[in-house]
Amino acid sequence: MRITRQVVDKIIGETVESRTQKNRNILSIYLTGSYLYDDFLLGGTADVDLVMIHVDQPENEREIIRLTDELHLDIAHHFHRDYRQPRKLRVDPWMGHTIFECKILHDPQHLMDFTQAAVRGQFDRLDNVAERARTMLESARQTWLNRQLEGGGSEPADVLNYLRSLEQAANAVAGITGHLLTERRFLQDFPERAEAVGRPGLDAGLMGLLGAKDITRDQVRAWLPAWEQDYLAPPVASRPPRLHPDRLPYYRQAILAMLDTDSQLTALWPILWTWTRLADLNNAASISIDAWRSALSELGLQGTELHSRVDALDAYLDNIEEAIEEWNRRSGGLT
Repeated sequence: MRITRQVVDKIIGETVESRTQKNRNILSIYLTGSYLYDDFLLGGTADVDLVMIHVDQPENEREIIRLTDELHLDIAHHFHRDYRQPRKLRVDPWMGHTIFECKILHDPQHLMDFTQAAVRGQFDRLDNVAERARTMLESARQTWLNRQLEGGGSEPADVLNYLRSLEQAANAVAGITGHLLTERRFLQDFPERAEAVGRPGLDAGLMGLLGAKDITRDQVRAWLPAWEQDYLAPPVASRPPRLHPDRLPYYRQAILAMLDTDSQLTALWPILWTWTRLADLNNAASISIDAWRSALSELGLQGTELHSRVDALDAYLDNIEEAIEEWNRRSGGLT
């Protein structure tokens, strides 16, 4: 199926109509994610992110609905009480940006109209921008610190925490000038965000912490068969919706598309992030994760090399803190 705005808009409209007619518990529905932007396709694939707010606590937090190999719905289900304090949502790094940019599709009681107006009010005030950035950076530091206190080794959970800290650190920077970065375009979009805050060197630092300077396009391409096999290994019931089997083409086609560009190593993040989460699931199920370990060895993210990278991450977090404070001073804010 050829994915066009006309086709997707029709699917969105039908989904909203069907859900609201069948379920009177839905207060509001809004659209978020990559479909809000012009370049929503990557590798010819896309997802449509919808959020449905319920009167009662929803039974499931998230569901994936396959439409074709190239397109699926990613529906989050929220409890209306989570929207009771919109001024606090304004300084929440993830929810603040999500609500600020979202498109409201169904809102007969004006819950989201009110919430979005409150979030957008003073959203770009310097102290609010700085608070969101510092909150995200503090999350990165806490993730790093927890690993230090636990004396983490090179098990999947340890590597996952390392990657999570990197994700939070990079988004502390990205959130200053726009929405936070998501998994497929994470490395693709970060250079522009680092440049926007006057710290282009943060991109090279991030790539170094991922071990990107030690690998080639051909090495990443060679990992794909084992990554795909591991992706399909866990039973559906044991995996989070983000790693639903129907999302495999969504990741695979994006990775292949990035490998065919001059910035081929931007493909590293979606494969490494998903593979590490899968390894964590597979490890618990006693399924082999040898291929994942081999890829990490090539990246220098195993054993003593990972410990060295964790130490370097501490310095990287300091650099990001300096970047936030410098941006704040340059913009006329208070430190």
